[in-house]
Amino acid sequence: MKTFIKKSFGRLDPLNDFLFYKVMGEKGCEVQLLGFLNAVLGKTGDDRFTSVEILENKTFTPDKIGDKSVTFDVRAVLQAKTKINVEVQLRNQFNMDKRSLFHWSREFSGSLKAGQDFNELPDVIAINIVNFDYLGTKGFHSCFHLRDDKEPDVILTGALEIHFINMVRYRKLKKRFDDPLIRWLTWFNKNNKLEITAEVVKMDEAILSADERLAYLSGDEDAMDLYHRRFMAMCDRTSEINYAYAKGRAEERQRFLELLNQGLSVEEIKQRIQ
Repeated sequence: MKTFIKKSFGRLDPLNDFLFYKVMGEKGCEVQLLGFLNAVLGKTGDDRFTSVEILENKTFTPDKIGDKSVTFDVRAVLQAKTKINVEVQLRNQFNMDKRSLFHWSREFSGSLKAGQDFNELPDVIAINIVNFDYLGTKGFHSCFHLRDDKEPDVILTGALEIHFINMVRYRKLKKRFDDPLIRWLTWFNKNNKLEITAEVVKMDEAILSADERLAYLSGDEDAMDLYHRRFMAMCDRTSEINYAYAKGRAEERQRFLELLNQGLSVEEIKQRIQ
């Protein structure tokens, strides 16, 4: 199986949030999503999850693709009734902690219907793939629970589990492809040498399935148009954030970022804070 290379554009970026959703988050993508989830959650052998239900929730239009604030997260339910939310963030918008908690709480509280017992609320796992150095932890993969401050071995509940996968720290690792998660992150990293990407594709059937899906999408003109629209929208977003950083005073920069995250345009924000 040859790893797909898009002529004139190089390899498509699997971490483009729209493309990540198309590869991992639509009906028919269960094989690759399940493989990725088992890798993140450290499930091996008889402990592996064997089925997943994908919850589709996206309608794609050019306007939505161009909306820099829209979220293309992947939502699913494992056979243990655990809900999963996976999100990719390529640029630091300085709200990752609360953003992840918001998505976790949406899945958690939104699962309870009127009259139901609180015990019926599911465990929810939020997985965040970030392409910037975040949290200051030593490793590339962090996992958080609700723990007691004095006795951290005591967990209040398994209902909350939040993962952060730091692609910046991953890239600094000496790669060991016996780790399934390292194989996945290697496939996600569009700037690898082709032979390295091809190696992990051959090693893992779930990654092969993802690679085949990526190749299929590359031949879909509508999907490629939306992919490049999303790429340009994210470039615009980066320019806006860079503008905010160029502002002199810290309090003014923070106000700019807050308004930007509320969906205001750069011009609208300039009028408000000048």
